[in-house]
Amino acid sequence: MLSRRLLLTAAVLSTTASASGSFQSFLADMRSQARRAGIAPATLDRAFAGLQPNQKVLDRDNHQPEFTLTWAKYRAMLITDQRIASGRAAYQQNRALFARVRDVYGVDPGVILGIWGLESSFGTGMGDFHVIEALATLAWEGRRASFFRGELMAALHILDHGDVTPAHMMGSYAGAMGQPQFMPSSYLRYAVDFEGSGKRDIWTSKPDVLASIANYLKQSGWHGGEPWGEQVSGQQTGTAGKLVQPDGPGGESFVVFGNFNAIRRYNPSDYYALAVGLLGDAAVG
Repeated sequence: MLSRRLLLTAAVLSTTASASGSFQSFLADMRSQARRAGIAPATLDRAFAGLQPNQKVLDRDNHQPEFTLTWAKYRAMLITDQRIASGRAAYQQNRALFARVRDVYGVDPGVILGIWGLESSFGTGMGDFHVIEALATLAWEGRRASFFRGELMAALHILDHGDVTPAHMMGSYAGAMGQPQFMPSSYLRYAVDFEGSGKRDIWTSKPDVLASIANYLKQSGWHGGEPWGEQVSGQQTGTAGKLVQPDGPGGESFVVFGNFNAIRRYNPSDYYALAVGLLGDAAVG
């Protein structure tokens, strides 16, 4: 008679093998779908070589912290003296590049800098997950499988175009990529080759990174030379502006304009859009 330990071990091995088999069946289905979409077999071979589900991705997806920050705490956490100082240094080092991007896209340096700073700390923190592995894991067993399946297909198109290799396509556990943290579908719509290298490199090329953020904002309705908003006292409002009080009456108040909505299309959060504007204003001056 088999011992209880042997039975449990056999059960675990059986479950693991079954899960692996299911994942391989999923990849086979994705491969067929990708081939019908015109993606080259060699691209798929490189993308799927040795691919297995990443348990860390599933753990992060299933155990996201549930907490609510007030605006005051959010602001204090994200708009620190260190981040403002880093933003000022990044702006001064790339001032000519910001000017060129503004000339082409009509997007002010401050808002580009603010997004760059919040998304990847000015390019220093892009995430350490392989995007294909992360997206395949979430498309196979995630809570929003259909969404991530679409993003996986978009990522395969990016690889097929030759903009990046699977090994260098790094991002967050949820597939947000590079310094602007674009999802693959956003990359296909908004990423640009501003450097003229023939590749849209949002991982290592600052010209491509900053211009891609600018293009995203331009396509989202940004109007150059117009403010995003400003902090005000109490119930004060500006002409054609909207009053935003993120912590409710008694907290900080802001008057925001049309460009605020363009920032919110990057991330649909008032907190985020306010932080982008304030960080950019503080860093660019």
